[in-house]
Amino acid sequence: MDVIPQEKKCIIYETIINNVLTIMHIKANQILIVINCISVILILIITFFPVDALRIILGLPFVLFFPGYTLMAALYPRKSSIKSIERLALSIGLSLAIVPLLGLLLNYLPWGIRLYPILILLTLFVSGMSVVAWLRGKRFRDDEKVSLTISIKRVSITDMWHSQSRGARMMTVVLMVLLIAATGILVYVARLPRHIDAYTEFYLLNENGMAQDYPTSLKVGDQANIVVGITNHEAISAEYRVEVVFNGQVIDGYGPVKLESEQNYEQKLALSFSEAGEHQKLEFLLYKNSSVEEYDTLHLWMSISAE
Repeated sequence: MDVIPQEKKCIIYETIINNVLTIMHIKANQILIVINCISVILILIITFFPVDALRIILGLPFVLFFPGYTLMAALYPRKSSIKSIERLALSIGLSLAIVPLLGLLLNYLPWGIRLYPILILLTLFVSGMSVVAWLRGKRFRDDEKVSLTISIKRVSITDMWHSQSRGARMMTVVLMVLLIAATGILVYVARLPRHIDAYTEFYLLNENGMAQDYPTSLKVGDQANIVVGITNHEAISAEYRVEVVFNGQVIDGYGPVKLESEQNYEQKLALSFSEAGEHQKLEFLLYKNSSVEEYDTLHLWMSISAE
């Protein structure tokens, strides 16, 4: 059996690889459907399969490319309206502008800037722009619609650079700068230490569970039913104690109560007052763990009449 020399093997392998790469064309005429499918897959992975590698692989195009690309497809549904390199550069640039604006919008909505609200809002934006792009593109032939063609082949970077027009070169430079800037920002944010705001929520409710209409106008001997609540957001377990002070004297309280992180406790107190007077201060003092200093204080101004 003839043995093929190692050098000849390398030449054969290189020839095969070059031929494969030259003829490999991946074309996605239904790129908007692909983008929306990837968005749904990303949501499922984040929700049910928290694998960091998959999150990064799918999350980068989801944030840095999909919003801008679908917006460009909605604005320019015809392939010839804008060059491919310009469409790609503008898609990334617009994505870098759209995502912060959507985050700013969430900041003024009840859901706030959190993972799932951002994920859902971006998905709705991408889906909405995809629908607009699809409706606007219905009047064009298939070969006129926006499509994504990936051709993987061996090419000289120098030849490719010189074959481009001046405008295409400028777009290429802008695209590279945007990619480098986006990568740098992602690396910087990833290396930042995660800071968690640790605090304890201390609040008062009336007997109907509402944070309003407190019983502040009473007669001597009447009872004021007030619910005193604590929620632990300290990320660790903590022990709490509450004191109720009226005119400088402790009249009620409860504790110690041990709460795990994100655990809530409410205690209904029936308070009565024997001193008549206007504008008397009723204080609720919260102590955490073994500290003798108040962690938090709440107060109500009471008007107690003699009759």
